[in-house]
Amino acid sequence: MRNEENQSKTPTRKQILIDMMKHPSYVPLKIKEIMTILQVPPADRPELEEMLGELIKEGKVIRTKRGKFAVPQTFNLVSGTFQGHPKGFGFLILDEDEKDIFIPASGVNGAMHKDRVMCRITKQPTSEKRAEAEIIEILQRGPESLVGTYQESENFGFVVPDDQKYSRDVFIPKKLSKGAVSGHKVLVQITNWAEERRNPEGQILSVLGHVNDPGVDILSIIYQYDLPREFSKEVMDEVENIPTEVPEQDKKGRTDLRALQMVTIDGEDAKDLDDAISIERLDNGMYRLGVHIADVTHYVKEKHPLDDEALERGTSIYLVDRVIPMLPHKLSNGICSLNAGVDRLALTCMMDIDSHGNVQSHQIMETVIKIDERMTYTNVKKILIDEDEALKERYKDFIPMFESMRDLADLLRKRRMKRGSIDFDFEETKIILDKDGTPIEIKPYDRNVATRIIEEFMLICNETIAEDYFWQEKPFVYRSHEDPDPVKILALTEFINNFGYNIKGAAQKVHPKDMQKILDDIADKPEESIISHLLLRSMKQARYTAECNGHFGLAARYYCHFTSPIRRYPDLQIHRIIKYNLHHQLTGKKEAVLFERMPEVAKQSSMRERRAEEAERETIKLKKVEYMEQFVGQLFRGVITGTTSWGVYVELPNTVEGLVHVNEMADDYYIYDEAGHRWIGDRTKQIYRLGDKVYVQVLKTDTITRSIDFRLVSEEEFNKQELDKQEQ
Repeated sequence: MRNEENQSKTPTRKQILIDMMKHPSYVPLKIKEIMTILQVPPADRPELEEMLGELIKEGKVIRTKRGKFAVPQTFNLVSGTFQGHPKGFGFLILDEDEKDIFIPASGVNGAMHKDRVMCRITKQPTSEKRAEAEIIEILQRGPESLVGTYQESENFGFVVPDDQKYSRDVFIPKKLSKGAVSGHKVLVQITNWAEERRNPEGQILSVLGHVNDPGVDILSIIYQYDLPREFSKEVMDEVENIPTEVPEQDKKGRTDLRALQMVTIDGEDAKDLDDAISIERLDNGMYRLGVHIADVTHYVKEKHPLDDEALERGTSIYLVDRVIPMLPHKLSNGICSLNAGVDRLALTCMMDIDSHGNVQSHQIMETVIKIDERMTYTNVKKILIDEDEALKERYKDFIPMFESMRDLADLLRKRRMKRGSIDFDFEETKIILDKDGTPIEIKPYDRNVATRIIEEFMLICNETIAEDYFWQEKPFVYRSHEDPDPVKILALTEFINNFGYNIKGAAQKVHPKDMQKILDDIADKPEESIISHLLLRSMKQARYTAECNGHFGLAARYYCHFTSPIRRYPDLQIHRIIKYNLHHQLTGKKEAVLFERMPEVAKQSSMRERRAEEAERETIKLKKVEYMEQFVGQLFRGVITGTTSWGVYVELPNTVEGLVHVNEMADDYYIYDEAGHRWIGDRTKQIYRLGDKVYVQVLKTDTITRSIDFRLVSEEEFNKQELDKQEQ
């Protein structure tokens, strides 16, 4: 067995170069000297030159005027992606998960949001302030096109970018406006980049519609994030040859599970059903849990246009009014979707689980399945919790199955909690739209016994498969969640000490169990919201990696994403690896190629996941703003969910969040206490901090900036409004 602390396989050639240059004994060398040290034959020099060129473009290596190569840190330089701010300054986002670096407006030097840049450190970080730097070179420009609102003047026009991180408008010569008029949402291509004292110039590529036209708001976000719109003809031609039903020859050589009682459980509006469940109680008291996942790789072949497109998209994107699928509908809603009553191909993980929730044995196999019932979370909850007699009669043959599911899910959850898995119970948003895309209702998404059953079953399946392939030492894509930043944990500890809590391992290495204990301790306390939000913010983002780094949030040593290949590329990739392995093809050159490829697949999947999350978040913010337009002037209860130097953020019970700007805190002169995450009135000593319950009035909404402004009001004002409503 390999050492768990040394999990990665042979590093890539690029990584060998970088590691060599980062070594303390390294001094900048010319290419001939590098070739000598690494024993690169003369015939391979062009390949080495190409690799060094790519590393220079990425900002990971620099070449001096004398033709010597080194990492930027050698010369107190650092590279990354510039993140702009509406006020002109910005931040350098480093490739490694380190603290961002502040770039003052005077040090931006013509860079625009999303540019790859090289910076010189001008101020080292302190315990209270982040490092500062100035941009000395733009390595690679960001997106050449952006979305904004066109404004017309007499002799020219300009585009105000929708993304507020672009601090400058784009100048448009009249002849390149493509007939746009003020108020049009447009896609603009940048033709001349910004300089220190000059705005960027551009030309209109397309007019998306007027800002008030139905659907243009979401379309603008799709273009803003450069989300995919149509599948290419090449992809659709490939899809055309995929059958709509499973041919008999495709079922041969598979384990036939069609006689096994099996259901899918999803939301009412779900169409891409990629997971089904079966469960049995064995004579020895164990549960036999079957997680059956659509065998998407049977139809999506490696290196085919369909696979290339799926990798490029990375994930399905769920916007409030539409889904942008990773795979065409003929697959995602058709032959790959586990619809009831029809034969489907699956990749099955059968697990025998004991009374403590431990997986004692498992088997992964290619199967043929047939779903008995397409269940919804709502109906399963009505059967198990609400005792709905009509539904219990309708699904009487399945009730023992649902009860076993509930019992096993409880066991698995207890086991997970015992080891310290962190369970944040933040409410997600569900937005109901009318046929024109106008929001008519916003409410928290319902998490119930049925959603938790599926969560637990998917978690245990993902863990089981990740552990299996870790110990087999096969190329793989893991879901990694690294330990939190110790600096953030120490700051959090100092804050929660004020409430009488302490994070046990904060001074050394924090364990997830310590975090979970805090969440247990604060449950139903007034400070629950404030501390749980800060706990979440102290953690790093989960990502995909080719190495098994463990999952801090789940307190899991091994974790991956296996259960959603219709909508996530990492799952699709894992299925392909498993099937190669089942057919004894994961050896020799095939295995070496996959080891080489997995870091890129992981990186691409993580990038696409971030893009999807940002776009989804923006569409939700937009529809929340549109929904709240009707309530301007009205009063609401809320909870403070964020404090900043410019005010406090307040969340309403329907999950809508808005800002109370410090200028609207007019009853006193308020001073911001950053360490305490609170505002303190100078005269009244009134304190506003995270988690406080407050009353607010909706002042204004802005669909361009996707923001809502509140002002604080007294409980008396709120009660008067409620009384007036009752009397009407």
